Amino acid sequence: MSQTRTRPLVESEKMTINLGVVDLGQIDLLVQEGFYSNRTDFIRTAIRNQFTVHAEALRQTVARRTLVLGLQDYSRRDLEAAREAGQRLRIHALGLVRIAPDVSPELAEETIESIVVLGVLQVSAAVKRALAGRIH
Repeated sequence: MSQTRTRPLVESEKMTINLGVVDLGQIDLLVQEGFYSNRTDFIRTAIRNQFTVHAEALRQTVARRTLVLGLQDYSRRDLEAAREAGQRLRIHALGLVRIAPDVSPELAEETIESIVVLGVLQVSAAVKRALAGRIH
Protein backbone atom coordinates (compact mmCIF):
# COMPACT_ATOMS: atom_id res chain seq x y z
CA MET A 1 0.00 0.00 0.00
CA SER A 2 1.45 3.36 -0.99
CA GLN A 3 1.46 6.38 1.26
CA THR A 4 0.59 9.82 -0.06
CA ARG A 5 1.96 12.96 1.50
CA THR A 6 -0.25 15.96 1.14
CA ARG A 7 0.91 19.54 1.21
CA PRO A 8 -0.91 22.10 3.30
CA LEU A 9 -3.24 24.37 1.33
CA VAL A 10 -1.78 27.48 2.89
CA GLU A 11 1.94 27.72 2.82
CA SER A 12 4.23 30.43 4.09
CA GLU A 13 7.40 31.87 2.68
CA LYS A 14 10.40 32.90 4.70
CA MET A 15 11.33 36.54 4.42
CA THR A 16 14.39 38.34 5.71
CA ILE A 17 14.29 41.98 6.76
CA ASN A 18 16.95 44.32 8.01
CA LEU A 19 16.07 46.50 10.99
CA GLY A 20 18.00 49.13 12.84
CA VAL A 21 19.21 48.22 16.29
CA VAL A 22 16.84 50.69 17.98
CA ASP A 23 13.80 49.26 16.13
CA LEU A 24 14.89 45.74 17.02
CA GLY A 25 15.39 46.76 20.65
CA GLN A 26 11.90 48.26 20.80
CA ILE A 27 10.43 45.05 19.41
CA ASP A 28 12.34 43.02 22.00
CA LEU A 29 11.08 45.34 24.76
CA LEU A 30 7.44 44.82 23.66
CA VAL A 31 8.03 41.06 23.60
CA GLN A 32 9.57 41.14 27.09
CA GLU A 33 6.61 43.18 28.36
CA GLY A 34 4.23 40.53 27.06
CA PHE A 35 2.57 42.51 24.25
CA TYR A 36 3.75 39.91 21.71
CA SER A 37 4.87 36.31 22.09
CA ASN A 38 8.01 36.83 19.96
CA ARG A 39 9.53 39.03 17.23
CA THR A 40 7.68 37.18 14.48
CA ASP A 41 4.35 37.74 16.21
CA PHE A 42 5.09 41.49 16.34
CA ILE A 43 6.10 41.66 12.67
CA ARG A 44 3.08 39.65 11.47
CA THR A 45 0.77 41.88 13.52
CA ALA A 46 2.39 45.03 12.13
CA ILE A 47 2.00 43.75 8.56
CA ARG A 48 -1.65 42.80 9.10
CA ASN A 49 -2.31 46.24 10.59
CA GLN A 50 -0.96 47.81 7.40
CA PHE A 51 -3.27 45.61 5.33
CA THR A 52 -6.16 46.95 7.41
CA VAL A 53 -5.00 50.55 6.88
CA HIS A 54 -4.79 49.98 3.10
CA ALA A 55 -7.74 47.56 2.77
CA GLU A 56 -9.76 49.69 0.36
CA ALA A 57 -6.77 50.40 -1.90
CA LEU A 58 -5.93 46.68 -1.96
CA ARG A 59 -9.55 45.74 -2.78
CA GLN A 60 -9.73 48.24 -5.63
CA THR A 61 -6.36 47.23 -7.05
CA VAL A 62 -7.20 43.50 -7.01
CA ALA A 63 -10.47 44.25 -8.82
CA ARG A 64 -8.84 46.61 -11.34
CA ARG A 65 -6.08 44.17 -12.21
CA THR A 66 -8.50 41.24 -12.28
CA LEU A 67 -6.25 39.21 -10.00
CA VAL A 68 -7.41 35.89 -8.60
CA LEU A 69 -6.98 36.04 -4.85
CA GLY A 70 -5.67 33.01 -2.96
CA LEU A 71 -4.57 29.65 -4.32
CA GLN A 72 -4.62 28.61 -7.98
CA ASP A 73 -3.65 25.05 -8.90
CA TYR A 74 -3.07 23.98 -12.51
CA SER A 75 -2.88 20.26 -13.21
CA ARG A 76 -1.66 18.57 -16.36
CA ARG A 77 -5.30 17.73 -17.08
CA ASP A 78 -6.28 21.43 -16.77
CA LEU A 79 -3.64 22.46 -19.29
CA GLU A 80 -4.49 19.60 -21.66
CA ALA A 81 -8.14 20.71 -21.57
CA ALA A 82 -7.09 24.28 -22.38
CA ARG A 83 -5.01 23.01 -25.30
CA GLU A 84 -7.92 20.93 -26.62
CA ALA A 85 -10.19 23.99 -26.38
CA GLY A 86 -7.63 26.14 -28.20
CA GLN A 87 -7.24 28.40 -25.17
CA ARG A 88 -4.13 30.18 -23.96
CA LEU A 89 -4.11 31.03 -20.28
CA ARG A 90 -3.27 34.39 -18.76
CA ILE A 91 -2.62 33.60 -15.11
CA HIS A 92 -2.89 36.67 -12.86
CA ALA A 93 -2.93 36.00 -9.14
CA LEU A 94 -2.30 37.44 -5.74
CA GLY A 95 -1.29 34.57 -3.48
CA LEU A 96 -0.03 31.17 -4.56
CA VAL A 97 0.01 29.62 -8.04
CA ARG A 98 1.04 25.99 -8.37
CA ILE A 99 1.63 24.21 -11.65
CA ALA A 100 1.72 20.44 -11.20
CA PRO A 101 5.11 18.75 -11.39
CA ASP A 102 3.92 16.45 -14.20
CA VAL A 103 3.28 19.39 -16.57
CA SER A 104 5.88 19.28 -19.32
CA PRO A 105 7.66 22.41 -20.55
CA GLU A 106 6.09 21.82 -23.99
CA LEU A 107 2.54 21.68 -22.59
CA ALA A 108 3.16 24.83 -20.55
CA GLU A 109 4.53 26.67 -23.60
CA GLU A 110 1.53 25.65 -25.69
CA THR A 111 -1.09 26.72 -23.15
CA ILE A 112 0.25 29.53 -20.94
CA GLU A 113 0.45 32.96 -22.52
CA SER A 114 1.54 34.86 -19.41
CA ILE A 115 1.93 34.57 -15.65
CA VAL A 116 1.79 37.42 -13.16
CA VAL A 117 1.97 36.34 -9.54
CA LEU A 118 2.13 38.69 -6.61
CA GLY A 119 3.13 36.14 -4.03
CA VAL A 120 4.55 32.71 -4.81
CA LEU A 121 4.82 30.69 -8.02
CA GLN A 122 5.54 26.98 -7.50
CA VAL A 123 6.57 25.34 -10.75
CA SER A 124 9.25 22.90 -11.87
CA ALA A 125 12.59 24.38 -12.90
CA ALA A 126 12.11 23.08 -16.47
CA VAL A 127 8.70 24.75 -16.86
CA LYS A 128 10.04 27.93 -15.28
CA ARG A 129 12.85 28.00 -17.86
CA ALA A 130 10.42 27.34 -20.71
CA LEU A 131 8.15 30.20 -19.60
CA ALA A 132 10.90 32.61 -18.53
CA GLY A 133 9.86 35.32 -20.99
CA ARG A 134 6.20 35.01 -19.98
CA ILE A 135 6.59 35.26 -16.20
CA HIS A 136 6.26 38.83 -14.95
